[in-house]
Amino acid sequence: MAQVDASAQRKILNRLNRARGQLNAVIAAVERGDDCTAVVTQLSAVGSALDRAGFQIIATAMKDCLVDSRGETDVAIERLTLPDLEKLFLSLA
Repeated sequence: MAQVDASAQRKILNRLNRARGQLNAVIAAVERGDDCTAVVTQLSAVGSALDRAGFQIIATAMKDCLVDSRGETDVAIERLTLPDLEKLFLSLA
């Protein structure tokens, strides 16, 4: 991942750690033979947490691509096309 400000990185890591905890709970539920409805509900929560983390990563990267350290538009954005952005977002769908 490109350089990310500490606050954004902390938020992303918090989301990923939360997803890890939820996934551990799903694994434990499957191992215990818990009700499938509860397992699927927990699994859905894991997927949502990962999606949110992915969107946060993309949003942060887009922000970093759009503005450089001087507050000026970054030349790299010219290489980022609308289809490229769509592909990034759809990769999480």
